[in-house]
Amino acid sequence: MRTARLWKRLLGVESAVVEEVSFEGEGAETVFVARVRLSAKERSRCGRCKRRSPLYDRGSGPRRWRTLDLGHTMAYLEADIPRVTCLEHGVCSAAVPWARHAARHTTSFEDMCAWLLAEAPASSVAELLRVTWRTTQAIVERVVADLAGRTDLLEGLRRIGIDEIAYRKGHRYVTCVVDHDTGRLVWAKEGRNSDTLNQFFSDLGEERSALLTHVSADGAEWIHTVVEAKAPQALICLDPFHIMQWVTKALDGVRRKMWRELQPKAAASQVKGARWALLKSPLELTEDQRISVAVIAKTNRPLYRGYLLKEQMRTAIAVKGAEGRALLGGWVAWAKRSRLPEFKEVANTIERLRPYIWNTMEQGLSNARSEATNTHLRVLTRRAYGFHSPAALIAMAMLTRGGLCPELPGRA
Repeated sequence: MRTARLWKRLLGVESAVVEEVSFEGEGAETVFVARVRLSAKERSRCGRCKRRSPLYDRGSGPRRWRTLDLGHTMAYLEADIPRVTCLEHGVCSAAVPWARHAARHTTSFEDMCAWLLAEAPASSVAELLRVTWRTTQAIVERVVADLAGRTDLLEGLRRIGIDEIAYRKGHRYVTCVVDHDTGRLVWAKEGRNSDTLNQFFSDLGEERSALLTHVSADGAEWIHTVVEAKAPQALICLDPFHIMQWVTKALDGVRRKMWRELQPKAAASQVKGARWALLKSPLELTEDQRISVAVIAKTNRPLYRGYLLKEQMRTAIAVKGAEGRALLGGWVAWAKRSRLPEFKEVANTIERLRPYIWNTMEQGLSNARSEATNTHLRVLTRRAYGFHSPAALIAMAMLTRGGLCPELPGRA
């Protein structure tokens, strides 16, 4: 094999000409520099759209790109990059086949960095690749933007889940949309209101919005209002987890009120220690927890009534069809006459959202995929010790959950 071809293969610059290779520096600071130039086929192309364009000037002199290390030695590509005049983008740097536009690292280096960031903390990746953590974040955003521009993530959506997640203190949220059929995160944007969701439907377009058949969500009114306006044919399914969350929260509210009323009596300690016994499923109770529930059944009728209401709701949302609707209607009536204000409030909420709950019972669709995505994003946030901006979190989310993680260089 000729030396020139060998260097082209090692450096990943098959469509360029290697003019010279050399080492610079001494000792641990030694770096490898390969001087290259564009082949005739790749010259005079716009850096953004890759179309051939007239030459504007010779640029600002030689430019370097960091590429994958050669053993323990950092390696760079060096080339003169002119500027061209594009009809669409104006004056900009000419495209190079080994790097993305406006990048200072080669495509192979950035793909390697992005893949590692999907698997490990940024601090570890930065140490391994000998870059700063800010550089790794910029690389992720650039890689995600590049891959997202090649794929329409919103194409073919039929069943989606909508949910929000707090990415920072101070009620700062990101709204996420997940495809139930693929499990992928397809859209994310900062905010938690109608304007944010309207932006999603604007990106989706009227034609594709009309193809949606199911939308799963929690009880947020701003989600229901926008979906009914933008995709009226889609069935809104209320997430069963949130329904049970409302009920268990009401039950715990009753328990705390009973505990305050019983203090300083000995029975107060029994109520306080029975929290997990009351919230768990009867099939999962330990022997001691069964005894706690039995004692409450005999000594605290209001609290035991709340416990029975909780179990009745668990049964109701698990049953399909007309029987499930009847059980839900019976639960609402029972909760309203239970003389427990906490459950009366939940009953009013469920009565208001009853059509969405019926859809859930008939379609069997939950927000589980959205909740799984939220859990993954919390892990990313904890691993990174927080993100300075929602754009950084969204880029990492699309990299790991949106199917925009590149292949390792040389593995495709």
